Amino acid sequence: MSDRSPNSELGGLIVPNTVQSMRALALTATQNLEILALPRPEARPGTVVVRVAYCGICGSDLARFFGGTVRAFPLVLGHEISGTVADVGDGVVGVSPGMKVSVAPLVPCGICALCKAGRPALCSNYSFLGSREQGGLAEYINVPAENLAVLPDVVSLQHAALVEPLTIAIHGIDRAQVYDHDTVAVFGAGVIGLLTIFALRRRRTGRIIAVDTQPQKLELARVFGADEVVLAEDDSVHSFFSTQPAPTICIETAGSPVTRVQAVEYCARGGQVVFVGTSQRDVTFSPEIFEKVLRGELRITGSWMSYSSPFPGKEWEEAVHLVASGAFDAGKLIDGIYDFGDLAQPFLDLKDARGSLLKLLYRVDGAA
Repeated sequence: MSDRSPNSELGGLIVPNTVQSMRALALTATQNLEILALPRPEARPGTVVVRVAYCGICGSDLARFFGGTVRAFPLVLGHEISGTVADVGDGVVGVSPGMKVSVAPLVPCGICALCKAGRPALCSNYSFLGSREQGGLAEYINVPAENLAVLPDVVSLQHAALVEPLTIAIHGIDRAQVYDHDTVAVFGAGVIGLLTIFALRRRRTGRIIAVDTQPQKLELARVFGADEVVLAEDDSVHSFFSTQPAPTICIETAGSPVTRVQAVEYCARGGQVVFVGTSQRDVTFSPEIFEKVLRGELRITGSWMSYSSPFPGKEWEEAVHLVASGAFDAGKLIDGIYDFGDLAQPFLDLKDARGSLLKLLYRVDGAA
């Protein structure tokens, strides 16, 4: 660990005494986080400086920390960001200092064919907070004004750090056509799976089934709105779906090769399969199961990030509304809050927990 002064050198960047500095928790090498002093960003025309309150750890952050899959060191991770507006650049309207906000981390180019078609998540020339530019594990961050989701004052900034993951769940649901008579099976009851169940229940989906390997997550799935839960062990998943009407929609959020296959295997004829979870291993379909795609005329789609037009999209409006309504108890998903002084501990805790922990947050500005 080091706590470098404002005059220190950072990857060739020297922060002079004349520049106002801020603290940041930066990935300086694989599996190494350090507290660094970086220049505090200044608002530019069309941008806003946000004082970060909380920043959550995403699975993609784990890959960057443990695998070193970054473009260059040092990198300030974090894209699940809540905070308050600190400074506003020229030309920005509707935003003023002190406002509570959640930050959309995608920065699309806005000019490619897919951006113009209203599909910014598929932009081919995008930037992204916490991977392609500085992320939220810093006291301040400069973002385009359009990336802000303004929050009502009643919303806790701690809970607001869950807005971005909630938009992922909402976007996944929107990739299918869900009606109130549908039976939806959600494979994986981690953070995104539980948020998917919650959003489905708020939309009055007919029947919701949760599948996971951990009993405590399935207990939460019931709290969040699942009608039935299936503990995946031995042949329990096959036994359950063999004796029940097949789900008309299967949403896979775990990213496991097993649940990828199950989502296809147990989907009803004419049904829909949405893949949300990110795969880290090969996925293999037997000829018999893949034949179900053909014979059942399944509609299979992927879901990537959480954006639509006008940017950042209706997903963000719905997520803010749900959090502000009080119907969403984000606290049930937060298993730990850490400070910069804890360095990499939350990453290590998530690895050791082997999936039993849900969302861990860094408290960045000392907010309660």
